Amino acid sequence: MKFAVIVFPGSNCDIDMYHAIKDELGEEVEYVWHDTESLEEYDGILLPGGFSYGDYLRSGAIARFSRVMQEVVKAANDGKPVLGVCNGFQILLESGLLPGAMRRNESLSFICKPVQLKVENNQTMFTGEYELGQTITIPVAHGEGNYYCDKDTLARLKANNQIVFTYEQNPNGSLENIAGIINEKGNVLGMMPHPERAVDELLGSADGLKMFQSIVKTWREAHVVKA
Repeated sequence: MKFAVIVFPGSNCDIDMYHAIKDELGEEVEYVWHDTESLEEYDGILLPGGFSYGDYLRSGAIARFSRVMQEVVKAANDGKPVLGVCNGFQILLESGLLPGAMRRNESLSFICKPVQLKVENNQTMFTGEYELGQTITIPVAHGEGNYYCDKDTLARLKANNQIVFTYEQNPNGSLENIAGIINEKGNVLGMMPHPERAVDELLGSADGLKMFQSIVKTWREAHVVKA
């Protein structure tokens, strides 16, 4: 499986994402610059964390208009897995690929620490290797991770089982403890915690590796002809 790590001016978690895919997962991966005009050759799209375009206006608000985002939307519409982490999640929200918005952390402070997440939905291409209700340890690092949506959107998220991860102890004021959501089609996931920073016990946790393994397993089941 071949992954694209989208790099925006100000991305700073792209190397972590690249390492997770190449060295821990053992899959093919390339950095892809924000002005790239085609993502056809890639099977999975990864939007890493950072401060795209300096987080001017709002986090992800300018990156949403990057040329490559037209191709990310196309890839999503084609059913390819798209994962946005931290700033990548914010960009997915700004682009309309996921519903809702991000606000400043309730504390108005930047948060950087390991947190415990509960797996609320393990029937997705991103979470198939987890157990339902499993608690996993994944680090967060953000200043604007306070997820918000209106009542109707929240009702749809719940009805469609689109809330994939919740915080065991809410670090940022996020509505309903939401840490990660998926689109209705099930192929676009956005989350504030960083699974790419939890792919080896040397990093303090390897709980994030199963997310990338889930993507690859689902893709191979769909694309590789069994002998």
